[in-house]
This record gives sequence, C-alpha cells and structure tokens, in this order.
Amino acid sequence: MIRTILTVMAKELRETLRDRRTFISSIVTGPLLVPLFFSGAMSLSLKQNLGKIDEEIRITVVGERNAPNLVQYLREHGMDVTLRQGDADKAREWIASGAESAVLVIPDAFGERFRASDPARVLLFADGADNEADKRADRTRRLLQNYGGMIGAMRLQVRGVSPLVAQAVVVEDVDVSTPSGRATLILGMLSYIILLVMLMGGLYLAIDATAGERERGSLESLLTAPVPREHLIYGKVAGAAALMSLALALVCLTTSQALGIVPLEQIGMSANFGPDVVAKVFITVLPFTLVGASAMTIVASFTRSYKEAQTWLGIMMLVPTLPIAIAGVLNVKPTLAWMAVPSMSQHLVIQGLLKAEPLPATYLAVSMASTLALGVALAWVAGRLYRREGLMG
Repeated sequence: MIRTILTVMAKELRETLRDRRTFISSIVTGPLLVPLFFSGAMSLSLKQNLGKIDEEIRITVVGERNAPNLVQYLREHGMDVTLRQGDADKAREWIASGAESAVLVIPDAFGERFRASDPARVLLFADGADNEADKRADRTRRLLQNYGGMIGAMRLQVRGVSPLVAQAVVVEDVDVSTPSGRATLILGMLSYIILLVMLMGGLYLAIDATAGERERGSLESLLTAPVPREHLIYGKVAGAAALMSLALALVCLTTSQALGIVPLEQIGMSANFGPDVVAKVFITVLPFTLVGASAMTIVASFTRSYKEAQTWLGIMMLVPTLPIAIAGVLNVKPTLAWMAVPSMSQHLVIQGLLKAEPLPATYLAVSMASTLALGVALAWVAGRLYRREGLMG
C-alpha cells in the first residue's frame, strides 16, 4: 500500500514539475508574490499615513474678524487657515461643488456671546462621506474643544475658582498591550493569506490528477492497474498535499522576510514572525494540507472536465477560510473546544504566536489531532468515491 501511494505521488509530482507554467503558477505566483504584495501595500499605506501625521490640515474660515484669537489659535496648532467671505449658505455651496471640503463659519454674534461668557456657537461644515474632509473636520473639532476648555479654565481662575473643580473624574489610559500584540490589528489577515496560498499550491495538481486525467482518458487505464483503487487515489492526495506543504513553507518564509519592509516600529508595533514562529506556524498548519488535498479530490470526483473542476474547486477553497472570517467578526477567543475546529484552530494559533502569547501544548495537540483526523477521514471518503463503477461516466 505504502509503495503504491509513493509511486503514484512521485508520478503526479513529476508531471507537475514538467508543466512549468502550472508549477510557477502554484509555487511562485502565490507563495512568493502574495506576501510581497501584501507587505508592500501595507508598507506604502503606513508610510503615507506617517507622512501626514505632522502635515498641516487645511480649513477654510468665514467670519475671522468675529474671533481673531480663535483663528490664531488654530494656526498655531498646525492648521492651514484660508479666509473667505460668505455665510452658512455659501459654505454649503462650496462643499457641494467641491470647492471646499471643510468650512468653519464664525457667526457675527460670536464676539458678543463670548464676552458675556455665554456659550459662543460656531458652525463646522464638512462632508462626512469624504474621508479627507472628515479628517479635517475632526482635527478642527478637537482644537475647538481644547480652545473652549482653555478659555473655560481661565474664566474660572479669574473668578477665584480652581479649574480642577470642573474635573470631577480624570481618566488615565494605561495600554498594557505589547508591540507584537498591537501588530495583530493590521496583521489579522495573515492566517487567511497563509491558508489560502497553501491551498493554491496543490490546486492545479488536484485538478489535473483527477478531472484532468478523466478528460484526457488516462484515468481509466490507471484505475485498471492490479491494485486497489483507493491506494491510487491516496497517492494523488499525497501528491497534492506535498505541493501544499511546499507552498506553505515558502509562504511562511517569504512572509517572514517581507514583513521586514513594513515600518511597524514607527507606530509602536513589531512583527513577531521570526524563524521560531515560522517553524511553529508551519508545524501547526501542516496537517491542514491533508484536509485541503482530500477535499479537493472529493469535489473533483463529481466533475467531468478540467474547467468544471477548476470552477468548483475555486469556490471550495473559500470554505476553509469561513471560520477565520467568523473568528474576526465575533472576536473568538482560544478555547479547547475551538481547537477542535480545523482552520479556526490554525487561525487562533497563528494569532497567539503573532502576539507572542503561545497557546498551551494541549491546545496545539488538539488542533493538530483534530485536523489530521479530518484529513484522514476525507482521504478515506475520496478513496471510496473513486471505487464507484460509474466514475468514468
């Protein structure tokens, strides 16, 4: 049995290696380029955002003469103030036409109410559906609140009242997260990428070794060999799993190197994805290669052509990633019960490793055992399906 499986596996791997286009698509395009693209896009986004931190925020002010000190305060705190003549209606027109994105209107009654120590109203116009405009309005709003707080404190001091009287409760934020833990906020999709790229590694072999051979007519002669059919199918499953294992190793190594270009340290984060974490991720996810290869072989057994198998397997590849999406939406925490759910358990383990908070050995054992058990069960089902007499249609 073992000899037959290894022989068929070697045959499938040789045929895949001969087809350079397919091999490059499986092993190069996914495992090597996807992590680079992911890290490059993240790096570019972070650099752009970091470059804008100290950038002046532009705001248009109407009625500057009604509050010259307020306008000067905005300028001294990083606002690029542009003065225009108009009113509230004009401000709406400017924003609607795109001429302005954020407009601060200071009414004529501002000065009178300000001198009377009454609440002085200002109007801040912005398009909340425009990210840039919303950012400008938010920055302006915070400065206006700070200005109001400063003036209020000065008024209390003039009246002989300590400004601390108005601060009944003072909240001090204490962030106990680690740099690697904070990094998971933007690296949360890493487990999804690793699993998806791993599955892509064996996709074409799984299709060609089943639906492809059926379409070419070579599967019938292979299944007439004097060995149990399921042993032949196990060899094909092993071949797809071997390519997935190679893709998994490459995507882990490439991701480790690619994350080095992401400037996480500049925002107080760090990517905990060194050699030891790479090895642990590889070992944890490795049993899932058998699940993916077996599931693809099962789906391919019901298809009649290469294109049909490609369509159905492309859809099927999304199924193992659904638990990851659920974990992200529901903020699932690691428990022993979740470790029995393949894909979900791998995601939770990877998240724990990224945070430098490895899970207990019991959790890892349950994750690997349950995933391996599912893979063996699916491989057995694939072997049974290929014993059908009507397999050749």
